[in-house]
Amino acid sequence: MKLVRVKLRNFRCYKDEVSLDIGDITALVGKNDAGKSAIMDALAIFFDEKAKPDADDANKDGDNKDVRIICEFSDIPAEIVLDASNKTTLSDEYLLNEDGHLEIHKVYDGSLKTPKLKGTFARANHPSAENVGDLLTLKKADLKKHAEDLGVDTSQIDNRVNAQVRRAIWGATDNLDLQSTEIPLDAEDAKKIWEQLKKELPAFSLFKSDRTSTDQDAEAQDPMKAAVDEALKSKEAELEAISKYVQKQVETIAQKTVEKIREMDPTLASELRPRFSPPSWKNVFKISLTDDDQISINKRGSGVRCLILLNFFRAKAKQKASAGNAPGVIYAVEEPETSQHPNNQRMLMDAFANLADEPNQQVILSTHTPMLARTLPADSLRYIEVQSDGTRIIHARDEETISLIANALGVLADHDVKLFIGVEGRNDINFLRGISKILHAADDTVPDLYALEDKGQVIFFPMGGANLALWASRTRHLNIPEFYIQDSDLTAAGTSSHQQEVDNTNNKPNCTAVLTQKREMENYLHPNAIKAARSEADIQFGDYDDVPLLAAKALHDASNSGNNWEDLTDDKKVKKVSQAKRWLNTEAVEKMTPELLAERDPVGEVKSWFTKIVELMNAHRPIAANRNNQGSF
Repeated sequence: MKLVRVKLRNFRCYKDEVSLDIGDITALVGKNDAGKSAIMDALAIFFDEKAKPDADDANKDGDNKDVRIICEFSDIPAEIVLDASNKTTLSDEYLLNEDGHLEIHKVYDGSLKTPKLKGTFARANHPSAENVGDLLTLKKADLKKHAEDLGVDTSQIDNRVNAQVRRAIWGATDNLDLQSTEIPLDAEDAKKIWEQLKKELPAFSLFKSDRTSTDQDAEAQDPMKAAVDEALKSKEAELEAISKYVQKQVETIAQKTVEKIREMDPTLASELRPRFSPPSWKNVFKISLTDDDQISINKRGSGVRCLILLNFFRAKAKQKASAGNAPGVIYAVEEPETSQHPNNQRMLMDAFANLADEPNQQVILSTHTPMLARTLPADSLRYIEVQSDGTRIIHARDEETISLIANALGVLADHDVKLFIGVEGRNDINFLRGISKILHAADDTVPDLYALEDKGQVIFFPMGGANLALWASRTRHLNIPEFYIQDSDLTAAGTSSHQQEVDNTNNKPNCTAVLTQKREMENYLHPNAIKAARSEADIQFGDYDDVPLLAAKALHDASNSGNNWEDLTDDKKVKKVSQAKRWLNTEAVEKMTPELLAERDPVGEVKSWFTKIVELMNAHRPIAANRNNQGSF
């Protein structure tokens, strides 16, 4: 299942219910104490069965007996197996909300010295008509009798299967009067459904970059513990089967022992009962990471520990890439910029984006610095605004979000910036970085954009869900040249629908915008470079073909998965194409040469972009604070 939304009510700074949409990669942006950590900690509590809020987590002005952490999920299992003969679906049980999501509420009593879980509920569009609203909480005998009392014909179904009896009752009701209702998940089949669904929940790993560094701090332990948790999560069903097998064997021998004791002393035998405690599997494995000098990783500096953990995440992502049916994983990282050099920050953001591209994986970040905010697509940003009365508003996916971030954090803190480069997304950034490095090695008049970015002279803006005009309007007051490259998205020769937007941007001072003459960046790659990167991707294409789609289909067909491309869901197709775009703009770009580029781009369009970049950088005059560092590119 995939987390698509989290809501909080009466939890820490969130008195009134707030809603936060979650995507493949989501960045929480806001000033200190805006409430970013509260969201991360709430998620950690929700996903950890043993966790609960502490006495200070209830909002002081809210209802401390109704502290709620709410999570909504998509990608619901097609079938829920309650027992060998009882199968059902969440749709058939009316356990989905109005959006078709599974919405789970965990409610805690925060008025207690040690808060506890009051109940777990599913808020769903559920029958509320008389006599049909509580069927999930009825025992088998009661449910059968209820059907008889209502005069429901059950002769054509298996009366031993609760799900079938419920469907018969609901089917015989003229008006179910579906209402948004809270269904308790603590009794009968509702409880069984929740027990099965818990196995499908994504694993949640929270990393706090600014944590206290001590061996006793649970969050400072080796990152391999996260590997153990994730591995156990993926084998939960098998481990449960092992536990039940051991329990059965123990109970069998215990019963035989009691029988033998009864032969000698019946009184003593009646007092003996075997008690079985399920094992804590995570405590079975003791793993640590040490360096070449046998120094434990948790003794290293915070910046090193963060890098190690994040690269552990990357390694796990690659390992899980082929496990399409494995439970999902959510990696949450608070302020990853902490203790990191700016160069590392850029690399980390690339790593996070790559991680989120893998199947069944999501990334949630928090930051209050401009560096991370400006390197992410606009549609991944969530800005938490603190109102004058202390309430919070979460802004997302609109023009106001970018404006608020720019005003609150500043678009950038650098004073050496000579040029903004706006592109549609990070894949385009990777293309330009890689091609510029290759061309620069053969011709030093071509700028190495990666090196210039490291120096802080060039800043990329992935426009993401925002449009070109919006970004241009946000940076115009900084008096720094801007260069925008936008895909034409042409599928045949002609005029791009983006032409007017580009023309309007070129009419603004300090702005230059160009449209690709081919469909998009990937069309400038050479088929030989693509094949060198992935031998299975032996594709031929023209200027207006969808190269990522062709590459994704080629890899899928070569995988021998048994499924035809046409049989895949739209979501899986989109994911595979997204993965293709990523490796095309990294692995395939690395295989390019100036000669291969010249063959694909005989008019020198790509090189003209770099010529314009040099021209704009040389024309820029540094601000007064940076006059000692003048000079051309």
